[in-house]
Amino acid sequence: MEQVNNLRKLKWGILGCAGIADQHMIKAIQQSNSGEVIAIASRTLEKAELIAGKHGIPRFYGNYEQLLSDKEVEAVYIPLPNHLHCEWVVRTAAAGKHVLCEKPLALNTAEAIDMVNACHKADVHLAEAYMYRHHPRYERAKDIIHSGQIGEVRGMIGLFTFDLSGLQGDIRFRSDMGGGSIYDDGCYPISASRMLLRAEPEAVTTHSMFSPQHGHVDMMNTVLLEFPAGVGAMLQFGMWCDGRNEIQVLGSKGSLVIPNAFYYEPPAKTRILVNVQGEKTEVQFESINHYVSQIEDFNSYVLNQHPLPYSGDDLIANTRVIEAVLRSSKERIRVQLGTA
Repeated sequence: MEQVNNLRKLKWGILGCAGIADQHMIKAIQQSNSGEVIAIASRTLEKAELIAGKHGIPRFYGNYEQLLSDKEVEAVYIPLPNHLHCEWVVRTAAAGKHVLCEKPLALNTAEAIDMVNACHKADVHLAEAYMYRHHPRYERAKDIIHSGQIGEVRGMIGLFTFDLSGLQGDIRFRSDMGGGSIYDDGCYPISASRMLLRAEPEAVTTHSMFSPQHGHVDMMNTVLLEFPAGVGAMLQFGMWCDGRNEIQVLGSKGSLVIPNAFYYEPPAKTRILVNVQGEKTEVQFESINHYVSQIEDFNSYVLNQHPLPYSGDDLIANTRVIEAVLRSSKERIRVQLGTA
């Protein structure tokens, strides 16, 4: 976790009252040592006032433009529906405010490029809200993998599934709003494979189940990401399946497993399991709130004027892979990344 070498707190505004903001992100900012929420906006003043009152936020606005006009707001968290991310990231950057946008950053590569360019032009930070990778176990996992402790990497398995099939009218079942499992939870193992393997996939093949009763969005996916040197990442993710939440990295001499890989809540265990030629080791970590860690890191990068660890090029590259996965799913073809 980055350390904030500054006594003042970064002043945040929340652009929307989505469940992720209400349940996790507002609390995370308030629990951080380096940030405070000073304003929230919704499409209706009543909803903004309700959430502001619940969390003790001093200002609330009945439209998004008013929050962006608030000169005291320095950073904005955007939990809006996926199809609105590009517009409001660009508008937030134009207002001169740093941006933490919910995943997935964009619906396609062209949008991601526009968002990155807008933030670069405005000289503001842009980050995608993958909270899981701000837990210290991931730095340790990368060290173990690339130290050669488990030998040469042969493959990776990433599993992130749960069952939302009983919900009615959920936004994740609206393809016109960026719904579906690939955008909702598939982006987690996709981003993790690139991060842990420190490489870009060369090709993608996706096999999906689409559900007419859920707006014809993809509800279950099996994906093969082909990385250089014959390394493959097999990813399974979905919203109509028994729950799984794990990463396995397979090496020539051993393996590494990350249980509760993408989502957990304290006091759940956070650990890494390493098996090298039959010798098993369990590396345990403090059960911290990774939403708070994400905020502390973002605040530190802004207040200390440090570059973010995941650059604009990385944001674009991750979106390119997600777009290829989606294209393969819909067209039932193997997609080479150069043609995605």
